[in-house]
Amino acid sequence: MDKVPVRVDGRFRLGDILGSGSYAVVYRVRNIIKNDAVAVKLEPITHSSSVQHEYNILKHLEGGVGIPRALWFGRESTYHALVLDLLGPSLHSLFLSHSRKFSLETVINLGDQLLSCLEYVHSHNYIHGDIKPQNVVLGLGDLRHTAFIIDFGIAKEFWNMTTSVHIPFRQGQRLTGTPAFASINNHLGVEPGVTN
Repeated sequence: MDKVPVRVDGRFRLGDILGSGSYAVVYRVRNIIKNDAVAVKLEPITHSSSVQHEYNILKHLEGGVGIPRALWFGRESTYHALVLDLLGPSLHSLFLSHSRKFSLETVINLGDQLLSCLEYVHSHNYIHGDIKPQNVVLGLGDLRHTAFIIDFGIAKEFWNMTTSVHIPFRQGQRLTGTPAFASINNHLGVEPGVTN
């Protein structure tokens, strides 16, 4: 693998690794011009880019509560780079740090926020495709009580706006997302869509 750049777009200086997935690594970054902290997702350049795909979707969903802001997308050295707002801890890490117990009030609050956020995503004709506790994070500062859904790398449109047609029902598909959190239909080879 090529050497990771020290800076992205000349203004974002890489810091610690915040997380990683199958395709990309997320870093804490300092914007040296504004002197604020953001996050950058770096993905080695291949034929298709899940990071570019994620950027396009986040731009379509921009402004929704619980949707991270995509600040910049481009190429840096041999990487695609997506700069995002820096967010807080994941639901998974919070659950572990609270002895695997959340209060009823917390569960109701999170459920309400996540349902509203997913409703917003679906109202824009997308399905996320990988909802799991690691992909739900809290905001920081004034947004510390707001749940955000992250990692839209495998999200897709389920409704074609041009033809006004739902994606076709297809079987025999490969599993997408994280097996432990995927739907039964996904495990049975049915292509994910809002109706399943």
